[in-house]
Amino acid sequence: MRVTVLNGPNLNLLGTREPERYGKATLAEVESLVQVEAAQLGIELDWRQSNHEGALIDAIQALPGRADGLLLNAAGYTHTSVAIRDALLAVRIPFVEVHLSNVYAREEFRHRSLMADLAIGVIAGFGPQGYLLGLRALHSRLSDG
Repeated sequence: MRVTVLNGPNLNLLGTREPERYGKATLAEVESLVQVEAAQLGIELDWRQSNHEGALIDAIQALPGRADGLLLNAAGYTHTSVAIRDALLAVRIPFVEVHLSNVYAREEFRHRSLMADLAIGVIAGFGPQGYLLGLRALHSRLSDG
Protein backbone atom coordinates (compact mmCIF):
# COMPACT_ATOMS: atom_id res chain seq x y z
CA MET A 1 0.00 0.00 0.00
CA ARG A 2 1.33 3.43 -0.94
CA VAL A 3 0.27 6.65 0.77
CA THR A 4 1.35 10.19 -0.02
CA VAL A 5 1.36 12.87 2.67
CA LEU A 6 1.04 16.42 1.36
CA ASN A 7 1.71 19.35 3.67
CA GLY A 8 0.82 22.88 2.65
CA PRO A 9 2.18 26.34 3.32
CA ASN A 10 4.06 27.31 6.46
CA LEU A 11 4.18 23.76 7.80
CA ASN A 12 7.94 23.85 7.11
CA LEU A 13 8.05 26.29 10.05
CA LEU A 14 6.68 23.82 12.59
CA GLY A 15 8.60 23.87 15.84
CA THR A 16 9.18 27.61 15.69
CA ARG A 17 5.86 28.93 14.32
CA GLU A 18 3.34 29.53 17.10
CA PRO A 19 4.50 26.61 19.24
CA GLU A 20 1.69 27.30 21.72
CA ARG A 21 -0.76 26.43 18.92
CA TYR A 22 1.14 23.91 16.80
CA GLY A 23 3.55 22.40 19.31
CA LYS A 24 7.32 22.19 19.34
CA ALA A 25 7.76 19.25 16.96
CA THR A 26 9.33 20.09 13.62
CA LEU A 27 7.87 18.81 10.37
CA ALA A 28 10.84 16.43 10.09
CA GLU A 29 10.02 15.05 13.55
CA VAL A 30 6.37 14.59 12.58
CA GLU A 31 7.49 12.82 9.41
CA SER A 32 9.73 10.45 11.41
CA LEU A 33 6.83 9.60 13.71
CA VAL A 34 4.56 8.87 10.76
CA GLN A 35 7.24 6.88 8.91
CA VAL A 36 7.56 4.52 11.91
CA GLU A 37 3.79 3.96 11.97
CA ALA A 38 3.68 3.50 8.20
CA ALA A 39 6.39 0.84 8.36
CA GLN A 40 4.46 -1.04 11.06
CA LEU A 41 1.36 -0.97 8.86
CA GLY A 42 3.26 -2.04 5.76
CA ILE A 43 2.72 1.31 4.05
CA GLU A 44 5.21 2.88 1.66
CA LEU A 45 5.08 6.60 2.50
CA ASP A 46 5.89 9.56 0.26
CA TRP A 47 6.14 12.77 2.33
CA ARG A 48 6.05 16.22 0.75
CA GLN A 49 5.65 19.87 1.74
CA SER A 50 5.22 22.95 -0.40
CA ASN A 51 4.34 26.57 0.18
CA HIS A 52 3.11 26.78 -3.42
CA GLU A 53 -0.44 25.99 -4.45
CA GLY A 54 0.58 24.89 -7.95
CA ALA A 55 3.17 22.45 -6.60
CA LEU A 56 0.52 20.87 -4.37
CA ILE A 57 -1.84 20.61 -7.35
CA ASP A 58 0.90 18.99 -9.45
CA ALA A 59 1.55 16.49 -6.65
CA ILE A 60 -2.17 15.64 -6.42
CA GLN A 61 -2.44 15.23 -10.19
CA ALA A 62 0.53 12.82 -10.11
CA LEU A 63 -1.11 10.52 -7.52
CA PRO A 64 -2.96 8.06 -9.81
CA GLY A 65 -0.75 5.02 -10.25
CA ARG A 66 1.65 6.27 -7.56
CA ALA A 67 -0.48 6.26 -4.41
CA ASP A 68 -3.45 4.38 -3.08
CA GLY A 69 -4.35 7.12 -0.64
CA LEU A 70 -3.49 10.60 0.57
CA LEU A 71 -3.10 12.36 3.90
CA LEU A 72 -3.61 16.05 3.22
CA ASN A 73 -2.80 18.98 5.45
CA ALA A 74 -3.47 21.79 3.00
CA ALA A 75 -2.97 24.31 5.84
CA GLY A 76 -4.27 27.75 4.86
CA TYR A 77 -5.24 26.50 1.40
CA THR A 78 -7.91 24.35 3.07
CA HIS A 79 -10.10 27.40 3.34
CA THR A 80 -9.26 29.13 0.06
CA SER A 81 -8.21 26.80 -2.73
CA VAL A 82 -10.86 25.83 -5.22
CA ALA A 83 -7.98 24.70 -7.45
CA ILE A 84 -6.78 22.08 -4.93
CA ARG A 85 -10.38 20.94 -4.47
CA ASP A 86 -10.72 20.56 -8.25
CA ALA A 87 -7.50 18.52 -8.41
CA LEU A 88 -8.81 16.20 -5.68
CA LEU A 89 -12.07 15.78 -7.61
CA ALA A 90 -10.15 15.03 -10.81
CA VAL A 91 -7.97 12.25 -9.40
CA ARG A 92 -10.50 10.71 -6.99
CA ILE A 93 -7.84 9.30 -4.64
CA PRO A 94 -9.21 8.48 -1.17
CA PHE A 95 -7.86 10.98 1.34
CA VAL A 96 -8.03 12.10 4.94
CA GLU A 97 -7.84 15.80 5.75
CA VAL A 98 -5.56 16.46 8.73
CA HIS A 99 -5.00 19.61 10.80
CA LEU A 100 -2.65 19.99 13.75
CA SER A 101 -4.85 22.56 15.47
CA ASN A 102 -8.58 22.45 16.11
CA VAL A 103 -9.67 24.67 13.23
CA TYR A 104 -13.17 24.90 14.73
CA ALA A 105 -11.80 26.59 17.86
CA ARG A 106 -10.08 29.25 15.78
CA GLU A 107 -11.10 32.15 13.55
CA GLU A 108 -14.42 31.69 11.83
CA PHE A 109 -12.90 31.68 8.34
CA ARG A 110 -11.05 28.49 9.31
CA HIS A 111 -14.32 26.68 10.10
CA ARG A 112 -14.96 26.10 6.41
CA SER A 113 -12.95 23.53 4.45
CA LEU A 114 -13.26 23.43 0.69
CA MET A 115 -12.12 19.79 0.75
CA ALA A 116 -13.80 18.17 3.76
CA ASP A 117 -16.86 16.97 1.87
CA LEU A 118 -14.60 15.05 -0.53
CA ALA A 119 -12.53 13.43 2.23
CA ILE A 120 -13.04 10.08 3.91
CA GLY A 121 -12.80 12.06 7.13
CA VAL A 122 -11.26 15.05 8.87
CA ILE A 123 -8.97 14.92 11.89
CA ALA A 124 -8.23 18.19 13.67
CA GLY A 125 -6.78 19.32 16.95
CA PHE A 126 -4.59 16.38 17.96
CA GLY A 127 -1.24 17.80 16.86
CA PRO A 128 1.15 15.28 15.29
CA GLN A 129 -1.02 12.42 16.58
CA GLY A 130 -3.61 13.51 14.02
CA TYR A 131 -1.33 12.28 11.24
CA LEU A 132 -1.12 8.87 12.92
CA LEU A 133 -4.89 8.73 13.38
CA GLY A 134 -5.36 9.72 9.75
CA LEU A 135 -2.86 7.13 8.54
CA ARG A 136 -4.55 4.37 10.53
CA ALA A 137 -7.99 5.39 9.27
CA LEU A 138 -6.78 5.53 5.68
CA HIS A 139 -5.08 2.15 6.02
CA SER A 140 -8.25 0.64 7.45
CA ARG A 141 -10.41 2.06 4.65
CA LEU A 142 -8.01 0.98 1.90
CA SER A 143 -7.58 -2.48 3.42
CA ASP A 144 -11.34 -3.02 3.53
CA GLY A 145 -11.46 -2.38 -0.22
